Formats: sequence, structure tokens, C-alpha cells
Amino acid sequence: MTDVAPDEVRLAAEVERLKTEFPKTRELYREVCALLFFRFGITPTANRLYQLVRRGSMSTPTAVLLEFWAELREKSRVRVQHADLPEELQGAAGELLAALWTRAAAAAQASLEALRLEVEDVRHAAEAALAATRADLGRTEAALEQRTAALLTAQVRIQELEQAQAAAEATRGALQDELERARKAGQERDVALAQARTDFAAELDKLRASAELAQTRLQAAEKRALLEIERERTANARLQRDAEAAAQRASRSEESARAEIQALQTQLGDLRHKAGMLEGQLDTLRTTHEAQAREREVERQKGAAVAAAAARRPPRRAGRPADGAAARPLRAARKAGQKA
Repeated sequence: MTDVAPDEVRLAAEVERLKTEFPKTRELYREVCALLFFRFGITPTANRLYQLVRRGSMSTPTAVLLEFWAELREKSRVRVQHADLPEELQGAAGELLAALWTRAAAAAQASLEALRLEVEDVRHAAEAALAATRADLGRTEAALEQRTAALLTAQVRIQELEQAQAAAEATRGALQDELERARKAGQERDVALAQARTDFAAELDKLRASAELAQTRLQAAEKRALLEIERERTANARLQRDAEAAAQRASRSEESARAEIQALQTQLGDLRHKAGMLEGQLDTLRTTHEAQAREREVERQKGAAVAAAAARRPPRRAGRPADGAAARPLRAARKAGQKA
């Protein structure tokens, strides 16, 4: 075990180095085959190659191993054919190579069969694990959907609770402010109540003193009132007698006034009748005056026309006819004045 472990460590280190130098999978498997066979003296198998490299599918190391043995057999055959050896050694070398090839092929075939069985077992196990994983995945997805729905419901509920909490905080703050204002108002009311009680006590004392003073004044006023009532009664009796005498005088004055009113009403009727007659005469005089005014206007216009005509005539000798003609308008004007 102490001799094998260092070889395994060095082999793993060399394989890691080859992985960095050969990124292609087939080249890497070919180099690992050469490393096992030539440096470590280990017959490479497909299973061993896959365990060391862990790349590609299981068919890749099998194909690379077959190519490696074919290339090795071809190179060995060429060397044997062209080597400067006797016939016996050439035959022995050919038989040795044939035996090595047969053993290597048998080992490779056995390794390939074992690898196939292992791969088949792995495939069945992987299929079973895949089915179980799918079932678990279905259950997980269903549970995830349920949890997602529950989470969404919880988030909505949390938002509602947050909103309710915010509203409650706002309400609580408003209530605290209102409570603080109520406390201040209560304190102010207490102070005002104490002041009001003090003022009320002082005012009550003042009212009591005022009431006592008012009681004293009331008693004095009652006495004065009794005296006044007595004087008022005496004056009222005297006034009653004076009122009865005045009523009698008023009754007599009313009777004389009624008689005087009756006489005045009679005189008023007579005066109204006379006024009516005078108004009729006045209307007649107004009509006559208007007619006379119109006649005077007509006569004035005629006189003015005659005067104008006389002024336009040529002057005549002095004689009686001319004087008579000039006197006619004057006589007519005098008649009109007498009629008026």
C-alpha cells in the first residue's frame, strides 16, 4: 500500500497536467493511455481511463483505447519487420507481440464488458433517480405553488396589516394629540373653575352685602312708600271729587257745544248754497268777459287795419267828409267799449 499510493498520486497529478495541456477529449484520452502503458506500466482499460479523465461519454475511452492498441500494434509490427534480427528472433518477437495483443484485447474486451454492465447499472440507477427526481420535482413544484400562493396571500395580508397599522398609528397619534389637547383644556378648565369659584365667592359676598343694603333700603323705601300711598290716597280722593265736578262741567259744555255745532252746521249749509250761487254767477261773468275780450280784439284788429289803410292813402284837403271818415273808427271803438 505504501508503494502503490505514491504512484496513484503521481498518476493523478500527471493526468491533471495533461488536462491543462490537451483540452480536446480524444487527445486527452490518447495521452492518458500512453502515460499508463509506457510510464507506469499499467495496461489501460476503458473503465480506468474514464475514472481518471471523467470527460465525454463511456464510448469515447473505448474508441480511443482501440485506436491506441491498433496504432501500437502497427508500430510494433513495423519495427519487427524492419529490425535487423535473425529469423528465430523475429518469429519469437511476433509471437510475443501477438500474445501481448491477445491479452490486451481480452483485457480490453473484459474491461469493456464490465464497463458496459457498470454503465447499464448506472443508467438504470440514473433513470430511477431521474424518475424519483421528477416525482420529487412535481411534488416540489406543487408545494412551491402552494407556498407561492400562501406567500402572495401572506404578502397581501402583510400589506393590509401594514396599512391598518399605519392607519392605527395615525389614529393613535391623532388620539394622543386629542388627549393632550383635552388634558390641556381640562387643566385650563380646572384653573378657570378655581378662578370662577374664587370670583363667585367674592361676588357672593358682594351680593350678600348688597342684599343686606338693599334690604335696609327696601325697608326705608317701604316706609316712604306707605307714606306716599297715604298721600296718594288723599290726593286721589281729592282728584276724584275734582274729576266728578269736571265731568259735570264737561257734560254741560258738551251740550252747549252740540247746540253750537248744530247752529254752525245750519250756517254752513246756507253758506254752501250761497257759494254755489256765487260760483254760477262767477262762471257767467267769466263767459261774458271772455266774449267781450274777443270782441275787443276783433275791433282792435279792424281799427288797426283801417289805420294802416288810411296811412297808405294820399293826403286830402281838409274837409268834412274826411273828418267823418276818420271819426267813424273812433265811434265804433267807443261802442265796443261801452258794450264791454
